[in-house]
Amino acid sequence: MAQLVSWDRSVNAAYIGFREIGPGEAAKQLTVTEEGGSIAAVLDFGADGELLGIELLDAERQLPRELRD
Repeated sequence: MAQLVSWDRSVNAAYIGFREIGPGEAAKQLTVTEEGGSIAAVLDFGADGELLGIELLDAERQLPRELRD
């Protein structure tokens, strides 16, 4: 399975896609929060329930170094 990883240093966010997705294809989003209530990630799902990708909102901490280069 190919993974598409992009990291935007300016906002410290990364996106891990499991395949290319088009505009509006993510029909549902699920927010993942940490114990303190801050948002850690957002999961994108297609209309059929397929996991399309994961957005990490504290990517420098969460994403392995080799994926940030």
